[in-house]
Amino acid sequence: MASVVVNGRLDVEAVRSHFPALQQNQVFLDNAGGSQILSDAIHSLPSSIRTYFEETNVQLGASYNVGQKATQKYNQGLQAAAQFVNANADEIGTIRQTLGISSNLSVIGPSTTQLFSNLSQAFALSFPDDAEIICSALDHEANISPWVRLAKTRNLKVQWWTPSGGDLKLTAENLRPFMSDKTKLVTCTHTSNILGTIHDIGEIADEVHKTPGAMLCVDGVAYAPHREVDVKALGVDFYSFSWYKVRHLLFNRSRHTWLTAQVYGPHIAALYGSQDAQQNVTSLGHYFHTPADNLATKLGLAAASYELVATIPSILAYFGPDRKKTWSAITAHEQRLQEILLDYLTKREDVTVYGERSADSELRVPVVSFSVKGKSSKAVVEKVDGCSDFGIRWGHFYSKRMVDDLLGLKTDGVIRVSMVHYNTGMSIRSILADISCVS
Repeated sequence: MASVVVNGRLDVEAVRSHFPALQQNQVFLDNAGGSQILSDAIHSLPSSIRTYFEETNVQLGASYNVGQKATQKYNQGLQAAAQFVNANADEIGTIRQTLGISSNLSVIGPSTTQLFSNLSQAFALSFPDDAEIICSALDHEANISPWVRLAKTRNLKVQWWTPSGGDLKLTAENLRPFMSDKTKLVTCTHTSNILGTIHDIGEIADEVHKTPGAMLCVDGVAYAPHREVDVKALGVDFYSFSWYKVRHLLFNRSRHTWLTAQVYGPHIAALYGSQDAQQNVTSLGHYFHTPADNLATKLGLAAASYELVATIPSILAYFGPDRKKTWSAITAHEQRLQEILLDYLTKREDVTVYGERSADSELRVPVVSFSVKGKSSKAVVEKVDGCSDFGIRWGHFYSKRMVDDLLGLKTDGVIRVSMVHYNTGMSIRSILADISCVS
């Protein structure tokens, strides 16, 4: 990916060359819901899948030659996943060339929704009877329902963390009143998939950890496509994101422009857990697994597709040898894109932008949701569908509690436009022209 950063700026045309889906006609503006896959990951899929079934379709951890090859490929995928979030190489659950498994801090699974559900089940026996769970009301349901079910099963108390103020921003300050010596778990999003506002997870983690035994579980699905994730710096206990959302894109056939939203890989997800936090996780696996077993053994339930895990190194390689430089260029480019969109929307008196109204990249990612006074979100989107190739979307996007209860948009939710680094300024201006015509 080093070649796509020229003189500190992102070469968008070079970026777009890495995504084959940009050659189709449909303009996908439903970007935060999923992403197109990186070409290197696509090209590695046929080879890895074919090789797996032809040469390495064996149980991982075996000591014979083919078993070692299969285990090596899987371990390389896990190592790349750890590097992506700055987990230590010796903390990522590599499988020994025996029947045993080493300690690790991550697990690969089908989706973030599934991984959080597994995690909640693993907490079922470890939480005390008077434990309290604090759930952010701004979250995708993936990071709410598991904890509500757990509380109902164990008769535990759920505190709803609902920040006041129009920006609906989660902070350490507005979390503090909900904390108590009974708090066992706090769950929140790094960035809402509706609002795009970035929450200071480092400060929130510090606040959570002032209470002995309290843990923080973060949904990073809407953040990971846009910013570098460093779990060590954040101080989180658990952090999950989906590889297929780290993006999505959109092509306007007549204008030859693109818009997008979501990490450039296959439909699998990763969950990080700190070493200390893992001590609270009861294994969902077989009876002979011990408390010392790793997170993958406790929660994975052999659900990680070995051939898909093998594509993760190609995703990491996309960012080049200097990932910080690449992320910096991506951030700057995305800020320019959201400046165009937000400048238009915030000047319209009949438009309400939800979440952070500033285009400052320190405050938000380019996932922008809004509504138009006197017009249904569904009607606006369907009119755009009818007059252009742009595919934007309306709805609650699985953040239904927030959209219904906090935004008051129960009927048809918001209009959402989400962008990523392979979008261009011209494409954003084009979709704004279409929105202006129909609304």
